[in-house]
Amino acid sequence: MSQTVHVARDNLASAQLVDTPKGDLAEGAVRLKIESFSVTANNITYAVAGERMAYWNFFPAPEGFGVVPMWGHAVVEQSNNDAFKVGERVYGYLPMGTHLDVEPGKVSESSFMDMAAHRQPMSPIYNGYSRLAADLEHDAAREPERMIFGPLFKTGYLIETMFRSEDWFGAGVVIMTSASSKTSMALASVTKAKSPEIKRVGLTSPGNVAFTEATGLYDQVLTYDQVGELENVRSVSVDFAGNSSVLRAIHEHLGENLAYSCLVGATHIDGRDGGAGALPGPEPILFFAPHYAVAAVKELGPKAFGEAIAISWKQFLSEVADTVEVEVRDGIDAARSTYLEMVGGKVDPAKGIVIHP
Repeated sequence: MSQTVHVARDNLASAQLVDTPKGDLAEGAVRLKIESFSVTANNITYAVAGERMAYWNFFPAPEGFGVVPMWGHAVVEQSNNDAFKVGERVYGYLPMGTHLDVEPGKVSESSFMDMAAHRQPMSPIYNGYSRLAADLEHDAAREPERMIFGPLFKTGYLIETMFRSEDWFGAGVVIMTSASSKTSMALASVTKAKSPEIKRVGLTSPGNVAFTEATGLYDQVLTYDQVGELENVRSVSVDFAGNSSVLRAIHEHLGENLAYSCLVGATHIDGRDGGAGALPGPEPILFFAPHYAVAAVKELGPKAFGEAIAISWKQFLSEVADTVEVEVRDGIDAARSTYLEMVGGKVDPAKGIVIHP
């Protein structure tokens, strides 16, 4: 049997563990046994935006339910494809569960794409898998960090790339909500290295101020109720929290001095409702990382793009290595309970949760 965590689409705080027969493996397909994945605020964003951004479509579930995507490692358990042998390990987009059947295509020594029909309408960034034996990014000693920070880091990297290509819209300050989140930390790190002239301001909850300051990635850290203390100069904002009241406070305080309002994540699911319409200043614009990743790869070429990210990735790891403690939890039900903790905002940002289902 395969086990999967099903989340109620109309109540993200409701999740159940479901047993499913594995069934026969299709011709040319490969069955992956999931070894490990991380549960982060990024996964909550996938759930919150599941309908709008089609995240529920990657791993189908019964009507009314969804499977939250995870980033992690898996091993080939069964293969009907001559290019893959039992025991080979891969890294990529996985369901919150124990198994995944994939239909490999565009196979190379270091990667392949899942060509399952239902996944083709979605971004190819999510359908690609690394074959670890020939993956230049793979470091056996850094597997937990790759799961915890890797996808989030790339989003932060691409946000900085977008802003820098636009000369930061004339701003000298970048304001980041949910500053203790890993994506915000990634953006702060890349900005510090590539756009050091831009002041980095992090907004976070009172309980996360000490952790956020300790990262050393921000020039200034404020709590959400201190938005009124932001310097009223030309700035850009990046909202990782998805809290409409915080976003409104930023817009109302800065007004026309807010040059660009970027929406990225939704780590505060209790604040996502109510909308933020009729705001002063610019209209908030949703940042879709896969779109920018595809454009960057097309512009630079896969090799140059990968090399550029690798440099920043190593710098980021050196900065955050001591800020997050990896906590390993065993069993697929641990994934369900950890997800529910994350939805409820009960996970310490100083911990990186890795599940071994």
